[in-house]
Amino acid sequence: MQFDLLDTVHNEILASKTYEEFATKLKNSNCKRCPLSNSRQNIVVDRGNPNARLMIISERPGENEDKKGIAFVGRAGELLDKIFAAIGLDTNRDMLICNLVKCLPPVERPPHVEEVRACLPYLEKQMELVRPRFIVLLGLVSAKFMYEECEEEKMEDMVGSFFTIPKYPGIDFTVLYHPAFLLRDPSKKRKMWEDVKRLKSALDELGIKGEVQG
Repeated sequence: MQFDLLDTVHNEILASKTYEEFATKLKNSNCKRCPLSNSRQNIVVDRGNPNARLMIISERPGENEDKKGIAFVGRAGELLDKIFAAIGLDTNRDMLICNLVKCLPPVERPPHVEEVRACLPYLEKQMELVRPRFIVLLGLVSAKFMYEECEEEKMEDMVGSFFTIPKYPGIDFTVLYHPAFLLRDPSKKRKMWEDVKRLKSALDELGIKGEVQG
């Protein structure tokens, strides 16, 4: 976490003792730490269960998420629900879904470095309060920002593999294709399914159970 001596609201959010307190303060904060505050309707904190041992991190909210103030409720969210249901996991019960940045960019694009840096203390506070045992990074953008030490040309090789990040001890990570990418390129669905089945085996070893359908 990174406190800011000049930003009282920011510091109050990061000082939250419970996840419920954190989420409520952040949603109501009218955060202005980066220019994304000018393009959003709502601060999108999460979707799911903050008591779960599994966390999903994507890159940013989309238009549907921005309107409703809830993460992953558009077409990509529907596909994500189906993918995890196929291994017996409910996205609202068995995981917490969140994003690198909590606000919608003004155009369809990945978040900029300065936007992620402004918002990263909030994501790390979520990780601190949830204490996940396993984190799925959705898409290579999320992987790049969460694992800055990894060389960019190796990012594609990380999809479907398991690794740790020294900055976040005690957590196992993997990268999966973003559902929005699968909607654009259905040819990747076969690899996605193999990676998801591999993920199921890893989750079973950690006591996070699910049953593969089909």
